[in-house]
Amino acid sequence: MSNIDLYRLAVMKNRLDAAILAEVTKRIPDAIRLARLKKLRLAIKDRIVSGGRRPIFA
Repeated sequence: MSNIDLYRLAVMKNRLDAAILAEVTKRIPDAIRLARLKKLRLAIKDRIVSGGRRPIFA
């Protein structure tokens, strides 16, 4: 995996972090949306750590 791909994954993870923070700070957070965002963030983080050897959606 190239540095560009890792950079793009890091940017996606940062955007998900911001979306999670926005959802958590809502008066009534949507638990389903929050779980989906966290699951996607974890999948991206795993892919960054593994060097891109695993697909995001398995």
